Amino acid sequence: MVGPERPQIVLFGSSIVQFCFSEQGWGSILANLYSRRADIVLRGYAGWTSRLALQALTHIFPKDAAVQPSLVVVYFGGNDSVQENPSDVGARVPLPEFIDNMKKIGLHLKSLSERTRVIFLSPPSINEVQINEHFGIVFSGRTNENCRIYSEACLNLCKEIDVKCVDLWTALQRKDDWLTTCFIDGVHLSAVGSKIVAQEILKVLKEADWEPCLYWKSLPIEYVEYDLPASGGAKAADWNISEDW
Repeated sequence: MVGPERPQIVLFGSSIVQFCFSEQGWGSILANLYSRRADIVLRGYAGWTSRLALQALTHIFPKDAAVQPSLVVVYFGGNDSVQENPSDVGARVPLPEFIDNMKKIGLHLKSLSERTRVIFLSPPSINEVQINEHFGIVFSGRTNENCRIYSEACLNLCKEIDVKCVDLWTALQRKDDWLTTCFIDGVHLSAVGSKIVAQEILKVLKEADWEPCLYWKSLPIEYVEYDLPASGGAKAADWNISEDW
């Protein structure tokens, strides 16, 4: 392991996680903000459902690991919610099973250590017209209404098991032109959509009553004592970070 040891933030999920470092993605935003503060670790698997995630869970997050993550951000549900159709054989996970899978995932992650925190991202809204134009029948069976149902189930589960949750289905739709700006293909996020995701995650981290606080500005900067003095009191570690964050 490369030292010094930093807090580890793991992003775990399906394609919205796997692709979160492209298109000015939310993963790259977090990695930039947490530079010299925490390590962002990507565990994204395009096409996965909560069923597949549960099967691999103990391999990805073993309880006997020498170092456990400080935070795990989890996203599954979009693929689970797909209606049965020939092009998505095996993708759909019925709602009761999705809830049970996510409950087991959340409880396992919380048990990794006393200081491991968990944030679930609920299934976001989608643009059905854009999906049809981009993918045709390949992605048929995906509806915004099903995403809403699975999103609400995720939110209710998180209240039950005391896990923080970002309501992405609602968050994206707060933007007036969300249908035309938040996606690159109707499902996967554009830079605009990713910025919303990053903002919502950071809001949770800033407001959470966690010790230690995992909000990026609250974490110490590694080797800050070696930095050259900057004008206006700015920290050299944050020169490339805009005031948006």
